[in-house]
Amino acid sequence: MSTAPTLSTITQPTDRSAPVFVAGRNGLVGSALWRHLTNEGFTALLGPGSAELDLRDRPAVFNWFAANRPHAVILAAARVGGIKANATRPTEFISENLRIQVNVLDAALQYRVQRLLFLGSSCIYPKAADQPIREEALLNGALEETNEAYALAKIAGIMHVRAVRRQHGLPWICAMPTNLYGPDDNFHPEHSHVLPSLIRRFHEARIHMAPKVVNWGTGTPRREFLHVDDLARACLMLLDRYDSDSPINVGTGEDLSIKELSDIVASVVGYEGSIEWDTSQPDGTYRKVLDISRIASLGWAPAIKLSEGIADTYAWYRSTVG
Repeated sequence: MSTAPTLSTITQPTDRSAPVFVAGRNGLVGSALWRHLTNEGFTALLGPGSAELDLRDRPAVFNWFAANRPHAVILAAARVGGIKANATRPTEFISENLRIQVNVLDAALQYRVQRLLFLGSSCIYPKAADQPIREEALLNGALEETNEAYALAKIAGIMHVRAVRRQHGLPWICAMPTNLYGPDDNFHPEHSHVLPSLIRRFHEARIHMAPKVVNWGTGTPRREFLHVDDLARACLMLLDRYDSDSPINVGTGEDLSIKELSDIVASVVGYEGSIEWDTSQPDGTYRKVLDISRIASLGWAPAIKLSEGIADTYAWYRSTVG
């Protein structure tokens, strides 16, 4: 399903003075994009919050595009959550993400947005994909059951972008980030992803001097984590340079076990109690690490080490909870 990337039609960087719509501006990814694009000299960023523009509301989305006419769009808005939320609320994950994507992509096409970056997720790849996962693995096997609904929505977005490229010739692109973390993450006790969930759990255990922390699963699955500021750098580089109908992976190319991750978080937080594992809870996919050779060939590499990124994220979390 994948083709080799080509840069032939991208001859100059994205216009820093043109209006750029960051969809999902207040989320983990959107806020990082906003910071980075501002620092890089973009002067006409557009980022309405959900109270101002509900991306699930099709007429509202089209009216907004008609009024604002963005030159470029980064579609970072999505309904997201951890393993429990995905497993117990699949209807919301597939319905809301499909509506957001279809509305934004259709409006962007109607108003001839010249550059669009659709952000997917590494969960689009098959559960049993060879590791590290190459972009060519897309659609070559069954998905992980616990987040199948979310993954299918993201796959639909990739196919939507590919269809626009084929039928209308617009140089829209897709990027597939690995597991992300950083400031502005979701630290909800039930709906967050693994890393912010661990930060909150160990922080509360330290504050309350709990003798032990119980984590889900066995701790043996391996995951890859990318600081969201590194993703923001990658997104701008891709907008400036990348053109292909194939999605492109964005990650570190390195993984560690959830147990190793737990130990790092406990150390950063300063928790010194015992750590136990509830093996009755699901592990999810055993291993998921991306092959990043394609984006590396374009000159991009992650810059933030995991331990430093976790410390930065924990400092931000403490500043928000007091």
